[in-house]
Amino acid sequence: MIEVKTAQQIELMVKAGKILAACHRELRKLIRPGITTLQIDHFAEEFIQAHGAKAEQKGYQDYPFATCASVNDEICHGFPTQTPLREGDIVTIDMVVNLDGWLADSAWSYPVGHIPDRANNLLKVTKESLYIGIAKAVIGNRLGDISHAIQNHAETNGFSVVRDFTGHGIGRKMHEAPQVLHYGRLNSGIRLFEGMVFTIEPMINLGSYDLTIDSNGWTARTADGNLSAQYEHTLAITKNGPLVLTEQD
Repeated sequence: MIEVKTAQQIELMVKAGKILAACHRELRKLIRPGITTLQIDHFAEEFIQAHGAKAEQKGYQDYPFATCASVNDEICHGFPTQTPLREGDIVTIDMVVNLDGWLADSAWSYPVGHIPDRANNLLKVTKESLYIGIAKAVIGNRLGDISHAIQNHAETNGFSVVRDFTGHGIGRKMHEAPQVLHYGRLNSGIRLFEGMVFTIEPMINLGSYDLTIDSNGWTARTADGNLSAQYEHTLAITKNGPLVLTEQD
């Protein structure tokens, strides 16, 4: 069952989203060659706590960190480590903020210093795919319209769309209905209606969309060792169009 959110509940989620977005804005300044993803994780957790919220991922199904930090060929759920980031890396930081019981979720891929053109193009197209999907998130459209728009843009540019992980409803729980695929057919899936709140979070690969899972049981990485990027927002369906709760700008 999809839990319809009231305008008042969405406003509570907006407040959580603003904290999350502000944290990502700070990470733009912080991420550089030499910093470790464990340092980034500590910064994010302290930032979230300083704003009266908590990092919802920490402890979720025994996940041990406040963020997921996925480097280069890691698609998602990367564990923060003490390994310094290097010039030319890309890193995706994913986090969920809980403010007074209401959640917001957003992941963002960052270049580490100067990155190769192919990596830069991957980031560009992945971010474009997110916003192209968001543009389809209007009352009366179907979930498949979002999915198809993302897949079409990514594949037209020569990239592949990860199948094994999806967007999801969110509210007082991290994962709610509906499931939001990032590939699919036009005019398929449920119709969008006012009060739905969910994430769109395409994971786009430079090579194949096939993946493997590390021995930690969490970290997904590309089977062919190619780069992967991800951008994610939490949004609400409103009569005035999609309201992005985690917008950074």
